[in-house]
Amino acid sequence: MNYLKLLTMSALALTGSLTATAADTDAPIIGKPDYKSATGIFDIDALEALGRVGGIAVSPDGSKVLYGVSYESLEQNRSNNELWVMNVDGSDKQQITHTPKSEGGAVWIDGGRRIAFLYADDEGQAQVWVMNADGSDRQKVSDLKGGVSGFLFSPDQSRVVLIGNVKYTRTAKDIYPDLPQATGRVIDDLMYKHWDEWITEIPHPFVGTFDGQVISGLKDIMEGEPYESPLKPFGGVEAFAWHPDGKTLIYNSKKKTGKDYALSTNSDLYAYDVTTGAVRNLTEGMMGYDSMPAFSPDGNWLAWLSMERDGYEADRNRLFIMDWRTGQKTDLTADWDYTIEEFDWNPTGRSLWFIAYHHGQAPVFEIDAANGRVTPVSESGEDYTGLQPVDARTVVTMRHSMLHPNEVYSVTKDKKAGRPATVARLTDVNDCIFSQLTMPVIEKRMVPTTDGKEMLTWVILPPNFDRTKKYPAILYCQGGPQSSLTQAWSYRWNFALMASNGYVMILPNRRGVPGFGTEWEEQISKDYPGQNMEDYLAAVDYMKQEPYIDGAHIGATGASYGGFSIYYLAGHHEGRFAALLAHAGIFNMEAQYLETEEMFFANWDMGGAYWEKDNAAAQRTFANSPHRFVDRWTCPIMISHGDFDYRILSSQGQMAFNAARLRGIPAEMVLFPDENHWILKPQNAVMWQRLFFRWFDRWLK
Repeated sequence: MNYLKLLTMSALALTGSLTATAADTDAPIIGKPDYKSATGIFDIDALEALGRVGGIAVSPDGSKVLYGVSYESLEQNRSNNELWVMNVDGSDKQQITHTPKSEGGAVWIDGGRRIAFLYADDEGQAQVWVMNADGSDRQKVSDLKGGVSGFLFSPDQSRVVLIGNVKYTRTAKDIYPDLPQATGRVIDDLMYKHWDEWITEIPHPFVGTFDGQVISGLKDIMEGEPYESPLKPFGGVEAFAWHPDGKTLIYNSKKKTGKDYALSTNSDLYAYDVTTGAVRNLTEGMMGYDSMPAFSPDGNWLAWLSMERDGYEADRNRLFIMDWRTGQKTDLTADWDYTIEEFDWNPTGRSLWFIAYHHGQAPVFEIDAANGRVTPVSESGEDYTGLQPVDARTVVTMRHSMLHPNEVYSVTKDKKAGRPATVARLTDVNDCIFSQLTMPVIEKRMVPTTDGKEMLTWVILPPNFDRTKKYPAILYCQGGPQSSLTQAWSYRWNFALMASNGYVMILPNRRGVPGFGTEWEEQISKDYPGQNMEDYLAAVDYMKQEPYIDGAHIGATGASYGGFSIYYLAGHHEGRFAALLAHAGIFNMEAQYLETEEMFFANWDMGGAYWEKDNAAAQRTFANSPHRFVDRWTCPIMISHGDFDYRILSSQGQMAFNAARLRGIPAEMVLFPDENHWILKPQNAVMWQRLFFRWFDRWLK
């Protein structure tokens, strides 16, 4: 499910790897493996051997690019991120760290002469460190109790904000000191859990001074407030912005608790005066998420992303700017019907670069700050992520597709309007692997839907594809439900890997997927069992007409809302599928309504509570819960779930498995006691991939 859409899961995995144990410190440094393909086909071993590129930052003078590359170790069951520096044209690449623990969140400071980053200290807690630009003279500069999960320096680097945790709930020992070994949690309101944790601490911003050697004078600027900043579960340093004069810090927070928090998405931006401590709400009356503040280079304008409606976490992200002198707000995207994922100011301050999902891809755009005119900058057919402006015409970013993971690129606008931008690849981290492999081929199809529209559907053909042969196929059901199905790369749901195992992959951009306008995206709300399910079946029926598709051996798979889709299709596929696989899916909608934590999501998408007998939308949702159609199940199903998944509890998967076995349906279930909504640990990830193909090979080949 796509809540906030702020950070990639790879970034979350890196954040988690910044904590360390003694075993991590003593273990060999995880680096680039000596991979040699035995088959010439993309397989699980190749997937695990890839270097994962991220964390780009351009130096203040625009001459250098800092970036991270992480590798996984199956033996150590963890990953390690190292830092690299290169010239902005991609030349002179230098690895500047060689350590057993990950460096993360790295940025340039001191005019580009030094780099600040997060690294675990001897106690295993992440703190802020600095080093010279060549990696020498490392020193720890922060000592925040409990560790630091993110930081942002003011423009002159005299001040810094650190993200740290503060205690939120009372423990059993707090209530009854005479029972020091009691473990019971006393709960009297909602939001006692979130994503994959019991809420005992919440993040707060700590502002301090930096003299170049040590961060001191830290102050919790929300001391005594029981509110999060940044917002859980994904928020990071993008929740903060320093005014260029260093006197004001912008932070975002949803100043609600308990039931109010669980029912609302109304976060606001607050301006904190570091001299007086005064705080003012900049977005009061704007009822949805307000996030990702950023000042123009001259400090005259504040830009941010804003959703309009309270309770709707997948609302369109509008790009607002506010005149810092007058407070006047302007929606720059009032006439642009797509949702923005990320943005940054052009150094001129006259425009902003942004990335948005648009017709099956995520290109780079530019928007005029004066009139809101949107201009496409890159239209390569691939996805971009991360924006680091170099000058008025050039931005450094990362690009990926369904066939290749992130590499660093530069995008330079032509001097003459209307001409295509120059796109240059700067890194080649994984060329040594892909040069050994024959990869699948991606085709773009426009599939007629049952209501007279056309639906972009990605079709991925196996390597060395032969149209005279017949292939089994797998329908992929996207999660979210309102999350993109663009040219994205995933280390879990990797479509290139699936196709390389001999399957034709069918990936419909069904109703609810962003990038095709607001009407297309919002149709799915309160209509889970409706048009989007017809879209899936239309894609399958369309592809079955191809002579190379083995119509008797088509499977379907998906996670989260995609897992719900599998459970629903299990009772409504009319013989189309020969095998199914659901991960972290919703099986019983009534149970899900009361088991999940962010109630605003359930209220908006399900239409309300199941006890609201006069609520037609809610009653239709719950009447079509997948668990009500188990009597129609006919084909084998595999189910997987993580026990740390508090968004969709693993009991949902267990109910579905039990129902299948009681019905005599061939079924297999795998539960991970140490995973959440995703399977993140390297050995668990490999195990899941192996089980995935073992299951489908059994029934489809």
